[in-house]
Amino acid sequence: MEVDYEKIEKAAKRRSGVLRGLTYAGLSVWALIVLFPFYWMILTSVKSYASYNAEYVPSFFTLHPTLENYENAFTAVPLGGYLMNTVIFALLTTLLMVVVSVLAAYAFARLEFKGKNLVFTLFLSLMMIPSELVVITNFVTITNLDLRNTFTGLILPSVTSVFYIYLLKENFEQVPDELYRAAKVDGTSDLKYLWKVMVPICRPTIVTVTILKIIECWNSYVWPRLITDDPAYYLVSNGIQEIRENGFGRENIPAMMAAVVVISVPLIILFLVFRRKIMEGVARGGMKG
Repeated sequence: MEVDYEKIEKAAKRRSGVLRGLTYAGLSVWALIVLFPFYWMILTSVKSYASYNAEYVPSFFTLHPTLENYENAFTAVPLGGYLMNTVIFALLTTLLMVVVSVLAAYAFARLEFKGKNLVFTLFLSLMMIPSELVVITNFVTITNLDLRNTFTGLILPSVTSVFYIYLLKENFEQVPDELYRAAKVDGTSDLKYLWKVMVPICRPTIVTVTILKIIECWNSYVWPRLITDDPAYYLVSNGIQEIRENGFGRENIPAMMAAVVVISVPLIILFLVFRRKIMEGVARGGMKG
């Protein structure tokens, strides 16, 4: 019996095309589900208070958009001040965390000292402890040091991260040992080798850690809420509650949505600009060899 390979090939291509179409359709539906809350947030923010309250059935579009809510977001409450505080907090915390994490990861990856493996094992065990369990201890410590309502009190508990140190250590260990030995033969110090060799090679992972930490700081809520009761040190996460209670009122949903859009846009832009760096850094951090 003669086999018609051409028909078999066409049938395989047809099945492949159908499967690809179903995959794209499923991904499209999932994308709509994920993006719909953002669309609804932006749509609500451009509706006037009167038109929003007049809707007995939610409308999925508006013929009369307004930017009045965005103007109110910066006048009813000091939203600009909250944003500035958050930028200062995020940048300083991220800078200190990256420096500490890079140095610690380099020590665990390249330096030899007694008990290194035991120390690193104990260090990793800290990842098993939920951060909420140490909040009270941190709160008591910061309060006793009289650092409440200060940027120092906000920043100090966040300058280390076991996960980021582990991620960088795994990435540093991928750099061939021969480079380190050659650098030591040339008389290069460890700090110079770290700065001139390790950091450039592992830049994607360091950039990823930096971006993820900025996002984490921007979204931080529990600790800033505990350690600050002075509006002069409120972050945007704390400002949401201030906006709701003392700014627009609990019923002015469009104005609140406008404030949320203003707060969310920087993170969305940051992720869209560096999304490939984030994926590349995470992938490299998890590879061995």
